Amino acid sequence: MIQQALQKIQKELGENSKDANVLNAGAFLRSYVRDHPEHAAFFLKEEKSIVGCLAEMREEARKNQINGVVTMVGKPAIDGMLSYFGVPIQREQTNTAPSAISASIDDLL
Repeated sequence: MIQQALQKIQKELGENSKDANVLNAGAFLRSYVRDHPEHAAFFLKEEKSIVGCLAEMREEARKNQINGVVTMVGKPAIDGMLSYFGVPIQREQTNTAPSAISASIDDLL
């Protein structure tokens, strides 16, 4: 199941190889699946994708933008990504998270 989840993530990365946001999110998700193989099934859902995850995060971020800039830092950003895929959120699951994800609204559009 882990291999299938990694293959699905890798396929989407290949399809979006010029999108830095997808590549960054995908790198985190690959690492997360390797570190938490018990959650691999969450990433196999056909209706869920990295692009869809970023779109949902963009909509949520628009609610909190300041001067057209969105910054999601630490746990809220990672929890947002994981919850999109249906992963149960617990404090110890976010230890491998990057310290910040920062992008302007234009980068996400």
